[in-house]
Amino acid sequence: MSVHKNILVLGDNNERAPYHPLKNIQDELAAILGDLYTIHFTDNYSSLDPENLHSYDLMIAYTDCWNAPITEQHAASITQFVQRGGSLLVIHNGISLQSREECSKLIGGKFTGHPDYQLLDFRKTAVQHPVTIGIEPFSLEEEPYQFEFYSDASIEVLLEYTLDDRRIPAAWTIARGEGRIVYLMPGHHKPSFLHPSSRRLIQNSAQWLTATS
Repeated sequence: MSVHKNILVLGDNNERAPYHPLKNIQDELAAILGDLYTIHFTDNYSSLDPENLHSYDLMIAYTDCWNAPITEQHAASITQFVQRGGSLLVIHNGISLQSREECSKLIGGKFTGHPDYQLLDFRKTAVQHPVTIGIEPFSLEEEPYQFEFYSDASIEVLLEYTLDDRRIPAAWTIARGEGRIVYLMPGHHKPSFLHPSSRRLIQNSAQWLTATS
């Protein structure tokens, strides 16, 4: 009998997350991944303590910590977790980990702002990757997050969206030490997690990030 791998999902609720509360998307994320993984949802940042975090195979960040950076110790714990072979899936506002610069550098890029919520057209890049297997062009109403990459980050952009005739990154992957990271831009609220393509991207990402060679 196969043993489920363990996922930690860290997010925020109540006044810390007026726009992206974890509780609003928790059921859908459980439906997407729950048959394949054992998932622990929490808004308690002590879950980033090394003795806890390192017991998981994958961390999913849905944090809203823009104005309350995680501690230096917790940033070091995430970095060590990935460097030693753990995996990190950052969804939409989870990039708020960038409020601690070492986390921003770990992810390879940082959020720079977004225009109004609107209908966006998404499509894969030319990069062939397990994260985008089965993903056809799709449209989704989303916050058009925009990013700036670090010049020394070896990022593979996997998905883009169109905005004012520009192609803007919407998903990427980066290797760090023995671990891997995926960022997925779609995920503003529950409807984002109901879209079949978003669900497939999350499933593909988790399976690739937790795969063993």
